[in-house]
Amino acid sequence: MHSATDSSATPGPGPDLDRPLALRRLVYLPEADEVTIGSPETDTYAVFPADGAELVRMLAEGRTPREAAAQYEDAHGESVDIADLIDVLVDLELVRPAGESTAAGPTAPVRWQRLGRLVFAPPALAGYALITALAVAEMIRVPALVPRVDNLFFSSSYTLVVLMLFVGQLPLLALHEAFHALAGRRLGLRSRLSVGRRLVYLVLETSLDGLVGVPRRKRYLPIMAGMLADTLVIAVLTLVADATRSGSPLTAELCLAMAYATALRLAWQGFFYLRTDLYVLLSTVLGCVDLHAAATDVLRNAARRATGRPPLDLSAHHPVDRRVARWYAWLMLVGYAFTLTMFAGVVVPTAYRMLHDMWLRLTGQASLAGRLDSLALMLLSLAQTTAVIVLAARERRAARAT
Repeated sequence: MHSATDSSATPGPGPDLDRPLALRRLVYLPEADEVTIGSPETDTYAVFPADGAELVRMLAEGRTPREAAAQYEDAHGESVDIADLIDVLVDLELVRPAGESTAAGPTAPVRWQRLGRLVFAPPALAGYALITALAVAEMIRVPALVPRVDNLFFSSSYTLVVLMLFVGQLPLLALHEAFHALAGRRLGLRSRLSVGRRLVYLVLETSLDGLVGVPRRKRYLPIMAGMLADTLVIAVLTLVADATRSGSPLTAELCLAMAYATALRLAWQGFFYLRTDLYVLLSTVLGCVDLHAAATDVLRNAARRATGRPPLDLSAHHPVDRRVARWYAWLMLVGYAFTLTMFAGVVVPTAYRMLHDMWLRLTGQASLAGRLDSLALMLLSLAQTTAVIVLAARERRAARAT
């Protein structure tokens, strides 16, 4: 932010330094020697050094950029590139566009805020803990209730298995994201739901941009809310399966299949090389900015040293990120090892069983229904793969445009 000369002496077009900026309503969250500044009106936030935040406050109080720069120089003994700061504020959409009223109108209330408070009230959380404890106790008493791969095959029709798991997981995925959104909305934060991709899987994602503008201790529940929802789903499905084992075996088998699929999504959080909820939680607890990028560069440097190549410069990363990345990089390797374990223990046996049976049905003396079932499963798999490829291509085009 600092420069050798004051921008007021720089010729050429630029912002009017003698007119106060029309800034939006701003919020400030000091943490250590940095301040997060943003606006609830646009849900855009950025981390500023403490002296930069001081300069933004001057502008927000109505001082002209020239006055704020002069006051800053008097207080700190060095000049500041005020035009550069203005460009940053404009890029963050913290400056009102020309023609937009500078009067801060009433902010639209956040919907579902009351529901969020009810869902995460202490009695509700105590109820979730009780349900989970009961499910764990039943798993100990009846080991057949423990999630395992065989639970997926509740029907001889693999197409029905895949469809039921896909259709059944959609509301559970929505519940996972709804818990994130409601935990944020109870704090007055808006949220956005989008479709994303993790490796070869399509996922739903909830964006809570305003979360960085609340105290750190209040961020933990919105971050963990999705994992809480998954744990609660597994517990409820297990208890329903236990209650219907004798009267309605198919219902019990379906519940166990759904519980196992949800357990796989919960285990996904251990893939530390991805930006999972656990990664976000850890980054928030430790006060990191972009731990993933720093840890990735640490691993790259380890590979470069092993091959005799010069290491990458890590100075561009935040100091906290550099410090944490020294050990988190190895945790990412644990995530890769866990992924390989899951692949070998879950994906390979499941795929082998399905492909083996499909081959026998298509080449043997299987019934017409069995052959149609195998063909339908192949089409479903192709459709999912196509969707992932299309989304990946769209992300690449967006990245190139950016």
